[in-house]
Amino acid sequence: MKLLVSALEPSSNLHLREVLKQMDNVELVGIFDRHIEQGTPLYDISEMAVMGVVDALKKLPWFFSVAEKMVHLAKDADKVLLMDGSGFNLPLAKKIKTKYPDKEIIYYILPQVWASRPNRVVKLERYCDRLLGILPFETAYYPSGKAEYVGHPLLDEIKVQRDMDTRNIITFMPGSRRSEIERLMPVFLKLRRKLGNDIRPILVIPPHFSRQQIAKLYIGNREFEIVRNSHEALKRSEFAFICSGTATLEAALIGTPFTLAYIAKKADFFIGTKLLGIKQVGLANIILSHKDGSTLHNELLQEDVTVDNLLAEYYNTDRKKFADKAKALREYLGHGSSRNVADIIMGNEEN
Repeated sequence: MKLLVSALEPSSNLHLREVLKQMDNVELVGIFDRHIEQGTPLYDISEMAVMGVVDALKKLPWFFSVAEKMVHLAKDADKVLLMDGSGFNLPLAKKIKTKYPDKEIIYYILPQVWASRPNRVVKLERYCDRLLGILPFETAYYPSGKAEYVGHPLLDEIKVQRDMDTRNIITFMPGSRRSEIERLMPVFLKLRRKLGNDIRPILVIPPHFSRQQIAKLYIGNREFEIVRNSHEALKRSEFAFICSGTATLEAALIGTPFTLAYIAKKADFFIGTKLLGIKQVGLANIILSHKDGSTLHNELLQEDVTVDNLLAEYYNTDRKKFADKAKALREYLGHGSSRNVADIIMGNEEN
């Protein structure tokens, strides 16, 4: 099978790898991580990266040309798999479906229409044949009944649980993007120094960063134990300070208490909160708020990301309450998604 893939985010490519483990005789074309062995990408995901609305607008003409190349590739593909990245993938779905009405388009990891821009639902239902959600509540936003919950990919990917007897080991995760790290790392370094030598600090650095990038971005990194594997770091940790992103849900499912700390560009924060109406940042909080109106962790944003506030979170977080809510979250998500997605792509579903 030749599968046209558009997976723009690092997290999407992690999930794609899990799906590919369940499939045989598949050749990928399109946009995906160049390290995936099942094909050679038209563009690597590093070329598609943007930070915020302003950056995306600057690259808009280039994205149009990339989309046209993807439509051309769709001609010889058996199916199309679009993953996350609705800013690019939703217009792409329209282009492909308009040119090739009979081409099956599968959208895996749906846009967050429950958070903003609900008008995307109409387009998703019009231009895509299968809508595969990874959050149980989001299927209710699609009136046609096209959307289905397939499970959450992290439940396939996480193989560890936190060591309950761990003490004084704290993980710092300032993000995976340059701008996130540049804004958070100075605060995290001051926090690490304030906590002193009574703790063992772990700094998680994404695998794709070189030594030269680490030297430039991670000021004071020699004062931390450097770890590349976030799951192993969270397994060992009593507590974590985490930038917004998939890592917050990973920590919740592993069972590591944490506080979210996020500093966005002022323009992007204004757009997100005032124009798009985003009220919560942490994915675990978003999921639980839809489930039963509760939250798992506190969120420190913008000017509230201070050393004193972070210290208060470390000392005052109710560990028992966190553990109970994290268990409820895991039970709500239920199961992994990779096997179900692979069966849908390959047409191996049970009737």
